[in-house]
Amino acid sequence: MDSLLRITLEQWRMFRAVVKYGGFNQAATHIHKSQSSVHSAVSKIEDSLNIKLLEVEGRKTVLTEAGEKLLQRADYLLQEAAKLEAVGLTLAKGEETTLRVAVEEIFPVNILYQVLENVSAQYPQLNIEIRECILGGARELLEQDEVDLAISPFRLSGGFSEQLTRIVFQAVAHPEHALHQIERPLTIEDLKAHRQIVVRDSALHTNTDAGWLGAEQRWTVSHMRSSIDIIKNGLGYAWLPISSINQELQSNQLKTLNLSFENHREAALYLIFKDGDSLGPAARTFLAELRYLC
Repeated sequence: MDSLLRITLEQWRMFRAVVKYGGFNQAATHIHKSQSSVHSAVSKIEDSLNIKLLEVEGRKTVLTEAGEKLLQRADYLLQEAAKLEAVGLTLAKGEETTLRVAVEEIFPVNILYQVLENVSAQYPQLNIEIRECILGGARELLEQDEVDLAISPFRLSGGFSEQLTRIVFQAVAHPEHALHQIERPLTIEDLKAHRQIVVRDSALHTNTDAGWLGAEQRWTVSHMRSSIDIIKNGLGYAWLPISSINQELQSNQLKTLNLSFENHREAALYLIFKDGDSLGPAARTFLAELRYLC
């Protein structure tokens, strides 16, 4: 017969809160418990295991070496407990009513729209929420549990990551842009002398601009569509995904720059999610359709 656990999940949660918020008072405030209950929970862990988890240095509460090791295991334990509950809720609910997906803007829209149409045909009552993101934005939304799935240029640490496709970029400008008047292959220095249009990372906690080459002047926009429109109006140059500008290239609204160095760039896009067991049937259908069409 399995022995009873001496320490509860709630006690481990309080211990983690003390570390996270820097003390018993702060932890009590954030998790809406009394200071005495938080202190008691940590003391019970220490007494049960006969070790010291925390020490007071001046006004700070710090981890002991044993506390550091146990905190890592406690984090894992609490994360797995949360996943277990999520799976249980998914099973209880059966077919989900809403599917939330974050999608990197450079992902080919024709594939995305076909996937969404196929999923909706199988789940007519399903509401689908699409969040269009740049760079780290999709992964951040997934990490914050604001979406169920994401298509991102970044892998997910501690979760599931699968490469879906590779996107090819080319440097382009309006056919009458000054860069096209230079009658030789262009150098990096040529590009730096002209305005570059870059796209801002939509993640709140990063500050990355896509593909900036150190141009003396740059305009930073929040959406790829804005970048395309600006380039079409002859106001700069940019690296843009070929799959998004095929029509503009064919109609001569945009023209590929004649570079003396790499004439294209590539970026991988990944399908990422936290835990496949917590995904409902519509989400799993979305995954299957996406994999098939990619």
